[in-house]
Amino acid sequence: MNDSYLEVTFRHGRPIAAYYYLPRRSKDRSHRTRRVEPGLVIDFTRDGKPIGIEIIAPDKLTLAAFNRVLRELSFPVLKRADLAPLMAA
Repeated sequence: MNDSYLEVTFRHGRPIAAYYYLPRRSKDRSHRTRRVEPGLVIDFTRDGKPIGIEIIAPDKLTLAAFNRVLRELSFPVLKRADLAPLMAA
């Protein structure tokens, strides 16, 4: 998978969790995690490659906080429209 994408889980029309998939190989699996920013958890492979960001508190997420994490990981930042499904409810 070469593209990043957002997957959102809803309950009663409200987002309760989300996962932002980072580019990865199909065999990559999470080996360790690191909590960052309130409500965000980064998943890393055994060799330390970031493969995704868990959004465990969607109601607390800001675009600025998410983009800080992406910059730290050397990934391109998002636009507000990229997180629209999460912010819409």
